[in-house]
Amino acid sequence: MTPPATPFSSSGLVAIQPLKRKRCAACRRGPLSLLVLEDGAPRCLDCVDLGHLVFLPRGDTALTRRSREESTLSAVVVRFNRRRSRYERQGVLVEEAALARAEARCLADAEARRRRRARDARRRAAEDERFVGTFTAEILRLFPGCPAERARAIAAHASVRGSGRVGRSAAGRALTEGAVISAVVAAVRHVDTPYDHLLMRGVPRYEARRWIAPAVEAVLRAWQDDGERLGA
Repeated sequence: MTPPATPFSSSGLVAIQPLKRKRCAACRRGPLSLLVLEDGAPRCLDCVDLGHLVFLPRGDTALTRRSREESTLSAVVVRFNRRRSRYERQGVLVEEAALARAEARCLADAEARRRRRARDARRRAAEDERFVGTFTAEILRLFPGCPAERARAIAAHASVRGSGRVGRSAAGRALTEGAVISAVVAAVRHVDTPYDHLLMRGVPRYEARRWIAPAVEAVLRAWQDDGERLGA
């Protein structure tokens, strides 16, 4: 199959990665890894005054764009895809100094992004710490007999970012009473009852919850009653 006319000519210079062994029509050097068609004949890069350019493969859009911005002279590199019957971009030819400047700009941006990510991480950590404190206070308000360390552990576990737990839900973020109680119940279920052992033995989840419900209620009632006695 004969490749169609070289594309992209309207957007600037085009160099071709040939599928077959080609020699330069001017200097007869070959085989050519890259060529430019001039008056329908293949020419090597040196013969068309592009030999000083370096090849930048496709893949990094920002680096490619900046390299072409920095380069006074550049060319698109294409190769014919027989299966698709079309030319496809493989990269660009740019001045070596321009590529170095473009790489420096990209590295500066990468460093800026790293610093921004670090700032964002510190901000999120501070927000999470404040929320855990608020969640802990709400647990202690509802269950004043709950040990403070336990209340904080429950709050921290329930509100882990990206966990999908109740503390990250809309109700949890709003500190609704139902969400806070759900977090406490879940913690008591796993820590203060044989719930996990029942699941490991193959007991269905709803059946296991029914079995340990009295134990959960006893812990919650104790935390509420202890608080009432302390306040009396």
